[in-house]
Amino acid sequence: MADIDRTAANREAFDRLCAADPVLVDVRPAGEVLPGMTAGTVLTSGPPMAWGDYVGGQRDAVIGGALFEGLAASREEADAKLAGGEIQVDGCHDHGCVGSLAGIYTASMPVFVVQNRTHGNAGYCNMYEGTNPRRLNYGVYDEGVRERLLFVQDVVAPVIAEAVRTSGGIPLKPLMRRGLHMGDELHSRNTATSLLFTRELFPYLLRMDSADREAVERTVQALTEDHYFFLRLSMAAAKCTADAAAGVDGASVVTAMAFNCRNFAIRVSGLGNAWFAGPHATVRAKLFDGHTEDEIAWMGGESPIAETVGLGGFAQAAAFPLQRYQGGSAEAMVERNLEMYEITVGENPDYHIPYLGYRGTPTGIDIVRVVETRILPAMDIGIAGRDGGQIGAGVVRAPIECFEAALAAYRGRYGGT
Repeated sequence: MADIDRTAANREAFDRLCAADPVLVDVRPAGEVLPGMTAGTVLTSGPPMAWGDYVGGQRDAVIGGALFEGLAASREEADAKLAGGEIQVDGCHDHGCVGSLAGIYTASMPVFVVQNRTHGNAGYCNMYEGTNPRRLNYGVYDEGVRERLLFVQDVVAPVIAEAVRTSGGIPLKPLMRRGLHMGDELHSRNTATSLLFTRELFPYLLRMDSADREAVERTVQALTEDHYFFLRLSMAAAKCTADAAAGVDGASVVTAMAFNCRNFAIRVSGLGNAWFAGPHATVRAKLFDGHTEDEIAWMGGESPIAETVGLGGFAQAAAFPLQRYQGGSAEAMVERNLEMYEITVGENPDYHIPYLGYRGTPTGIDIVRVVETRILPAMDIGIAGRDGGQIGAGVVRAPIECFEAALAAYRGRYGGT
């Protein structure tokens, strides 16, 4: 394939990324809306593996999901059923959704339903568990986690679902665009956008029947008690955006980046649903008090879908307050952000970085440019601990090996050097 054809294909993928129009239309149980989801399935982050390959916090989280769903009565029973195939474990991406850290979905868990109205596809993400650092997606399952999951399922989700349905759908792109102008990068910082989303719900929350006032008040508290509620909406929006750019023949643009407990992997638009894996990403972290680097554990993560579409680490210069959360300096954030323009197809016409003169965020990671420049995608993430829970936050760089493997496959399919 001639280089000009790759250029045209990449432009098509880039245009699809930029033209996406993600709209929140509903909140439903995963079993009702996720393609291919069954009552006996537990979804988790990253390229799917055999049950015996899952280790550490990700393994614990899958078992926790099975217990929460009532698929087993004990950890031992859940382990045996997962090993025997009575309980299926599969990857989130293959069911149209993305998972934070371990990324656990079971059939009863509520998910945001986000439609890309430009291209007609949908993306899904489950709901934020709350402020406690001990969460299922961080490899912990105990009575406190169970109670918080039930609170989300029985109180928060029904209230938000009713408000969203009454609204007729809440466009997310305008909120995300404005959030970038207010100090968010839509991955590790969602402070402004979470409040903007809550404001969109207010008229519909106020109209609800007075019998539901306690549920509404508790939901508003959940929406506003910290700054991360919108992350899951950002992820669902990014998922349906990235999926619209998949399947462009000849395109060398990345359409997914994800971790599991074993490796980091990417998907590429012109190479179908194949995952190209490398070792774990390199990390620079700021840990919470009392924790040390030897505690850092990898248990999955698909929130880099934000960077895949030009947000998160590709918009760091919009979110200088992240210095306090994940370390580093404003100067380092700007330098990283500028590097990302070297490995992407273009600048997003809707997502802008005020500090850079409202320059569009670098969008459309090109595996060819990554390999040629050796500049690796930068991602903002939360840091999990080996004993479960969140122990810090930081910036990771994707491994070069997955891009080299993808480029070798690309050349094998399309030719070129």
